[in-house]
Amino acid sequence: MRYFRNLIFFLCLLASAHSYGQATSSELAPRAPLRIGIVGLVHGHVDGFFRGSLHSPEIQLVGIAEPDQQLSVKYADQYGIDRSFFFSSPEEMLQKVHPQAVLVYTTTYDHRRVVEICARHGVHVMMEKPLAVSLEDAHAIEQSAHQGKIHVLVNYETTWYASNRAAYDLVRENGIGGVRKIVVHDGHQGPKEIGVGPEFLAWLTDPKLDGGGALFDFGCYGADLVTWLMDGRRPDSVTAVTQHIKPDIYPRVDDEATIILTYPKAQAIIQASWNWPFGSKDMEVYGETGYAITVGSDDVRERLANAQEKQILAQPLPVPYNNSLAYFRAVIDGEIKPEGLSSLETNVTVTEILDAARRSAASRRTIQLH
Repeated sequence: MRYFRNLIFFLCLLASAHSYGQATSSELAPRAPLRIGIVGLVHGHVDGFFRGSLHSPEIQLVGIAEPDQQLSVKYADQYGIDRSFFFSSPEEMLQKVHPQAVLVYTTTYDHRRVVEICARHGVHVMMEKPLAVSLEDAHAIEQSAHQGKIHVLVNYETTWYASNRAAYDLVRENGIGGVRKIVVHDGHQGPKEIGVGPEFLAWLTDPKLDGGGALFDFGCYGADLVTWLMDGRRPDSVTAVTQHIKPDIYPRVDDEATIILTYPKAQAIIQASWNWPFGSKDMEVYGETGYAITVGSDDVRERLANAQEKQILAQPLPVPYNNSLAYFRAVIDGEIKPEGLSSLETNVTVTEILDAARRSAASRRTIQLH
């Protein structure tokens, strides 16, 4: 009897081990790379993709749509990309190489058109910030995404800052009490001063193609972070002041902007500039009992109730929340739901804030949203 009990026990162990081995092999099996297409080469951030992700095993670049042939030749030569990968329009690329997803490096004005095309083909989209040049375009993008059943994400550098996540978690854990004031600083010396490419500079300084100058270029970061910290709530009012401090360099768009947002029990100040002595992306969050001040991408100065200020190194962000492509892939594969900083919902609100800020600066009055 004992023999049969031992035999049954052994067989159960063997079956369990076999089952475990199969699950482990499946979990470790490499997945097929995500087929990626690129639309546009006029946004300078495309260089970051080519330098850091072109040869990633997680993706497979299948096509690039860019109407400017000289620009296409430049990137083909610079990064050793075969000329057969280039197409003159998004429609042609989508029809011929069938990417699963598209990364958009066009002007902000072109975001709406690209999403509408991709939605017809059922192709997911991630674009460089901001979402749109107007609230009308933002709503059109939202409608196209829903009709085409595609994901539309917006990529901000600051989304992948561990310091911002640490500050956010402190707020969620009620570590500093209710939020009362948020101050976000984003800017640099100016696009011309830092040497962006001519094709990038041309549309960054065009009010139609960019939506504005520093107001849209850097104001979007603050609007995104504040909306995230305020759980997606739209502000009650938007007040903005813009200036042309360097009209000889930027005659058509603002180069300095300050946006004030009010909420029932809080206020946010967004400082966007092309006039700072160096690049900076920092944030201050003040609550009833303490504060958190981010310092670059990894450090946070915090002071809690009855304690001295201390500087901490934020915990690294886990995969897939640590970079844009990992996050995009996880959303497409259904592993996570798009929310927060990159989500379409948040960025429609961001566009509403920027749109209202532009109107406020032009009219010199506060715009009420509630």
